[in-house]
Amino acid sequence: MQTLEEILTRGVFEVIGQDDLVKRAQSGEKLRIKLGIDPTSPNIHLGRSVPLLKLRAFQQLGHTVVFIIGDFTGLVGDTSDKDSERPMLTAEAVQENLRTYMEQAGKIIDLSQAEVVYNSQWLSKLTLSEIGTLADAFSVSEFCARENIAKRLDAGKRVSLREMLYPLMQGYDSVQIKSDVELGGSDQRFNCLAGRTLQAAAKLRPQAVLLTNLIPGTDGRKMSSSWGNTINLTDSAREMFGKVMSIPDELILPYFEQCTIVSLDTVATYAEYLKNGTNPRDVKIELAKALVGFYHSTEAATSEEEFFISAFSKGIVGEVEPVYFNNDEPLIDTIVRLGIFESRGEIKRLFEQGGVSIGEMRVADISYPMTDAVEGQVLKIGKKHFYRLHQKN
Repeated sequence: MQTLEEILTRGVFEVIGQDDLVKRAQSGEKLRIKLGIDPTSPNIHLGRSVPLLKLRAFQQLGHTVVFIIGDFTGLVGDTSDKDSERPMLTAEAVQENLRTYMEQAGKIIDLSQAEVVYNSQWLSKLTLSEIGTLADAFSVSEFCARENIAKRLDAGKRVSLREMLYPLMQGYDSVQIKSDVELGGSDQRFNCLAGRTLQAAAKLRPQAVLLTNLIPGTDGRKMSSSWGNTINLTDSAREMFGKVMSIPDELILPYFEQCTIVSLDTVATYAEYLKNGTNPRDVKIELAKALVGFYHSTEAATSEEEFFISAFSKGIVGEVEPVYFNNDEPLIDTIVRLGIFESRGEIKRLFEQGGVSIGEMRVADISYPMTDAVEGQVLKIGKKHFYRLHQKN
């Protein structure tokens, strides 16, 4: 279990109102810790897990955690990390994205001991008069001064009035639940400060704000569902292990610090290993095991380690992924759907050269039928493409 000091420093970008937060926590006061996530995609990814892990740590210290599902703010869309206007989502899309959110969040926090609320409960009921009163607490210049908004305006890009309302709505969430601490990524600074502003206007004690560092995705940019560079909590053990093994070496320690519950002493040991010349791949395997073990099981982590090492020893170093087949379809059709080759002719040549195998069996017939017998076996295509076969339901 993390101490308050570790919570306030591990992977933390900034804490606003820290002195008051520490004083209240050390006095034994039970604080209300807020985190909101908009269901703008079906998956919670590792980037979003960072504040969720902070929420978990506060929960383990006995504080009340309030998990806000932004089913209303998700319709409007936050552009804090966007260089262009985020389109509005439909209510149907938001509800579809929500289907497994609770299950995913439950991998990190104890939902039975948390307050889970949907901000449509209060935001959908605001009148235009009430919105006007809330909006009066902010100026247009404050909104336009935000770095990403300023860049868009300077470039002549459109900034909608709808986008200007988002911080107001997130701030109003803090008023409604009377939060003492709000968690978020560093890109959420303006939105979280809006909560302090509106709480003060409502004569409530302004919340402290804990901002975490942003986690780069698999392509080096901030991890974001919009960019498709995510490692998702819904990924299979194999997908998760393979994606972790594909991240740049310089992300190993930041991932350990912010995306896992591995002790900082252990993380420091891994840092020494890397400094002293240990192969980064070996430390990255420990990272992949830590993540797969947390989100799946220790048994799955051990199994995927063995699978990866076996694949690596055979010279198969590409990302390990699953591939799904239809019963009785020709093997070549399964491979074509992967989209990794430019033509069927290129695939046929691989068959002729003995470059396609299922398990230990080389397959020369492009019409080889996919049946139940190949379920769970390994499909190897050439020297770098390696997949686990699964039958479509």
